[in-house]
Amino acid sequence: MKRALTSTFTVVLVVNLTSWAAQSTANQRLQERISHEVRHELVMLPQLTIFDNLAYQVNGDTVTLMGQVRNAVLKDAAEKAVDGIEGVKSVNNKIEVLPASPGDDRIRTAVARAIFSDDRLFRYSMGSVPPIHILVKGGHVTLVGVVDSQTDKDTAGIRANGVPGVFSVENNLRVAGSEASSK
Repeated sequence: MKRALTSTFTVVLVVNLTSWAAQSTANQRLQERISHEVRHELVMLPQLTIFDNLAYQVNGDTVTLMGQVRNAVLKDAAEKAVDGIEGVKSVNNKIEVLPASPGDDRIRTAVARAIFSDDRLFRYSMGSVPPIHILVKGGHVTLVGVVDSQTDKDTAGIRANGVPGVFSVENNLRVAGSEASSK
């Protein structure tokens, strides 16, 4: 009798563990699918430019949007696009809308020109959403994105820092393949 109870308990435990592992794998697949679709939806937004930065975090069926954009239309469009993804139950929109400033607009254009006119960095200006993003707030520049080498990262920072009117440059570019670029 005791042996039959132990065997039954073991079978129930194995079935429960197997069920939990299958559910965990299914949740992971769902989260990966949602993450892939969120990225796709964000890069497809027609308002997204090199002067905006959109980031996100997926936790189960909740997506948190982060980053900085130049206009509230893009913030709202990002939330709407992500909210329409199958499996997403809620969207936490923490995207910062940068203040409108003619001075910052001038700096954005000048920094982009300085970076992308460099022969070494010109290739990063290609594509519908280039990998280098230039954020300007109150004359302070932040570079975000991914580059191929430390030299490219350093060169972009130097070029941005040489633009008149820039108070500071925070170079948050990540080097592809390095540990710092892993998420």
